[in-house]
Amino acid sequence: MRLRLRIPALALSVALAVGALPCPAQAQAAPHYEALTIPALRARTYGDGALRVERTLQVTAAFTRTLISYDSDGLRVYGFMNTPRGKGPFPVVIVLHGYVNPRTYRTPYAYTQPYADALARAGFLVVHPDYRGHGRSEGTAEGEANLFRVGYAVDVLNLIAHVRKLPQADADAIGLFGHSMGGGIAQRVISVDRGVKAVVLYGSMSADERLNVARIRDVFRRVPRMPEDGVPEALWARISPVTYIADWEAAVEIHHGARDAQVPIEWSRDLHRRLTELGKPSALFEYPEGGHVLRGRDGERMMQRVVAFFRRALTTAAP
Repeated sequence: MRLRLRIPALALSVALAVGALPCPAQAQAAPHYEALTIPALRARTYGDGALRVERTLQVTAAFTRTLISYDSDGLRVYGFMNTPRGKGPFPVVIVLHGYVNPRTYRTPYAYTQPYADALARAGFLVVHPDYRGHGRSEGTAEGEANLFRVGYAVDVLNLIAHVRKLPQADADAIGLFGHSMGGGIAQRVISVDRGVKAVVLYGSMSADERLNVARIRDVFRRVPRMPEDGVPEALWARISPVTYIADWEAAVEIHHGARDAQVPIEWSRDLHRRLTELGKPSALFEYPEGGHVLRGRDGERMMQRVVAFFRRALTTAAP
């Protein structure tokens, strides 16, 4: 789940609210919203098309960085892949970035590249998707297909299916590293794909969708209404990962700066408490002087813990 980083503003994410299940009449009133629910995401398939290596971006002593593209529900999504030197297959970590203005996003993006590079130097095959509507990627970051950032999660679920087919990847040893919005995406992904073995949540958005939508609406965008407000209340519970925490099979490690002014640390504390009460493997590391991005010694300590966590949790230990 050493570093001196700069981050754009917040990482907007996804997650839930606990509510009643929809009655048939309510479900029929908004059939297109049903596709956003976790049961619907579980029922469908992923990985149609192919993953392509477009070109080499950089060769280092420890790994080679390549520009990749892959098919995701009819869209061509781009990203980069760091392949360690040596003989695979390698355990895999997929790095999920937080909110960046899609119109200014470029590949590789500076703020998350150091995380990906640190993991590749530790011997992990690292894949960093851009998400739809970012940089070269087709599609749009807006619209009903991406309410609650579900479209981004679909892009990641398709990517995982493609990565499992790579000869250099250990298909049984896949982990996620998600910062802020990326942490919210990761929580949806592990609610759908229970073959993911481990996840690092770093300054992550809440597992409660009402908290996320309210914060984006009232604090970050300062608008009277969000597009998600049009989704029937009856569906919010089935859209949100927090409803499905009991189903999570991935080991979870959480990192959060106590001075994070963008994502409240209480959200990470609450998630850790819930997981602990359910007997799920979870660890929470708080950084008393840390903000939304952990810098300097805090950043180095976090990445040391992240590397050790992935080495323990993934089936195949990195060399």
